[in-house]
Amino acid sequence: MENFFEEMKQKVQELRTKKSVKILAIESSCDETSVAIVENGRKVLSNVISSQIDIHTRYGGVVPEIASRNHILAINPILEQALKEADLTLDDIDAIAVTQGAGLVGALLVGVTSAKALSYALKKPLIAVNHIKGHISANFIAHKDLKPPFVCLITSGGHTAIVKVCDYNRFTLIGSTQDDAIGEAFDKVARIIGLGYPGGPKIDKMAQGEKGDIVFVKHDAFENSFDVSYSGLKTAVINYVHQKEQKGEKLDIKNICASFEHQAVDMLTQKAIKACVQEELQTIVLAGGVAANSYLRNSLTELGKRHNIEVKFPPLNLCGDNAAMIGSLAYFNLLTDDPADLSLTAKPNIPLE
Repeated sequence: MENFFEEMKQKVQELRTKKSVKILAIESSCDETSVAIVENGRKVLSNVISSQIDIHTRYGGVVPEIASRNHILAINPILEQALKEADLTLDDIDAIAVTQGAGLVGALLVGVTSAKALSYALKKPLIAVNHIKGHISANFIAHKDLKPPFVCLITSGGHTAIVKVCDYNRFTLIGSTQDDAIGEAFDKVARIIGLGYPGGPKIDKMAQGEKGDIVFVKHDAFENSFDVSYSGLKTAVINYVHQKEQKGEKLDIKNICASFEHQAVDMLTQKAIKACVQEELQTIVLAGGVAANSYLRNSLTELGKRHNIEVKFPPLNLCGDNAAMIGSLAYFNLLTDDPADLSLTAKPNIPLE
């Protein structure tokens, strides 16, 4: 295996001088199986996504064992479809990329094992990708002229952070959640008010046009830092709902949704803009599944205008988990790092920095 790794290192060196580098990327960190082919980190030749949302909705959230089994069933057909849509064969591919973490360990292993098999069989370099950093790279696909440095607000079901993007694959953490991620809080609140899974899109839809005048939390526990906390806000909503129910009072679901959404988002957008001002940067981008939230997009854009900060976000199809973002970051990793070896394994928890 040592000889194989040395051979792959040599191939990576050669790819760094190649005009067109096509990377086949695999993403299987949670409940989407995705395979994409990306050229030079910016051009998507195909991006096929098989979602399991309908399967997990009946359980009120993602069931890891079920997710893993469905990744196994989907991976080969999705791979074939991605090649077909790109009008390419495996021989046309220059490297194989895969999400190593973070995510559900069983789900990740399906993608990692498939990528390792392809790398070995095809003698193509294997590139390990950090899923969270991959979300940031969705913006390099969406905005061809985007270049570091800039600030990124990461908002997903499992992660919430404000980072400085120093280079294409080098990041500095400015602030993060100290407990629940914003997407996790959306799911938990949606469950308690009877909307079900996935909570984010359902709350966003219910909140449209509503004032949101219920104050759940009056004090920001981290008002003097860039960190945030969603545990207290989530608990406050749950307590509010329980108290109303115990008194036999009718719940104004739309107002609850709007009030929660506004408080959850506002504490984050204000700190993200503050981070831009502190770092003397004029661009902020959104990343992650919650980047699809309409109130988040609109409020961050308006707040950015007040401070002469440009706000960018990926299209909706690149906000959730997808392999195109993995293929994008893989290209930039290839330009600076060695390939992974065949001992690569899944990492359910992986640091952002």
